[in-house]
Amino acid sequence: MGHIFEGVGVALATPFTHNEVDFDALRRHVKYLLDNNAKSIVVNGTTAENPTLTDKEKDQILEVVVNVVDGRVPVIAGTGTNNTQKSIQASVRAREIGADAIMLITPYYNKTNQRGLIAHFTTIADAVKLPVVLYNVPSRTNMTIDAETVETLSENEYIVALKDATNDFDYLEDLKQRLNLDEFALYSGNDDNIVDYFNQGGHGVISVVANVIPNAFQSLYDAKQNDENIQSQFQPIQTLLDALAVDVNPIPVKALTAVEGFGNYEVRLPLVTLEDSDRQKLEQAYEQFKAGGNS
Repeated sequence: MGHIFEGVGVALATPFTHNEVDFDALRRHVKYLLDNNAKSIVVNGTTAENPTLTDKEKDQILEVVVNVVDGRVPVIAGTGTNNTQKSIQASVRAREIGADAIMLITPYYNKTNQRGLIAHFTTIADAVKLPVVLYNVPSRTNMTIDAETVETLSENEYIVALKDATNDFDYLEDLKQRLNLDEFALYSGNDDNIVDYFNQGGHGVISVVANVIPNAFQSLYDAKQNDENIQSQFQPIQTLLDALAVDVNPIPVKALTAVEGFGNYEVRLPLVTLEDSDRQKLEQAYEQFKAGGNS
């Protein structure tokens, strides 16, 4: 089946205005990402505040994104839950709306074992028949997809990629030894490790900060493909990422999407916005990044 995309996929934030999804802002944001070299749009994931979106809102958001993208880049829908049947239902709706692929997080809270993960992901993939990106983020789920399990899952014709938010490079090396990387893609799920991830053969990143700097992030990937040393090019981005680390995603990045006019600076409870002083520091760091000729 090959890789869904290579380079930068954007983990799309959901714009709110007065606690309602701002669909005009969403359209403008997606157009901005397309105009600035994003290679894929990932909808209704962690950065989108998936748990506090209604099923109707998720479907509406996906429909808007699919319509704006209009086939120019792959649209990947985050449809995974800790309920296999509910994940199937959400994934089938995503397929019907026009998603090109789905992303499935490991079950959380009612955690399973590795055999359970194989059964969970395989059952969804076989029912939906869309390309699947597995999402391994132990910091949020408190469980991991073992490399051996990924190898087993990769034998399923629909399971073709992994979003790897482990920040574990021994794990990456283990995966590389086990997988056919011409057919199975490895995407970093950590913006701050992409230099090492790209240098060690990763196919791209599903990025948070690329909500506002997609072109700068894609330029890094392109430079690496040209065998350039990207460490110095990454340094201004690292400085911005240090500022974004003030709180958990997506609280900080939504301050920056608001700066760009993509909705108000709002998140839904239980998330809360940054303190004013922290927000000002972050916005200053972003302005300094842009003033340095980065975009």
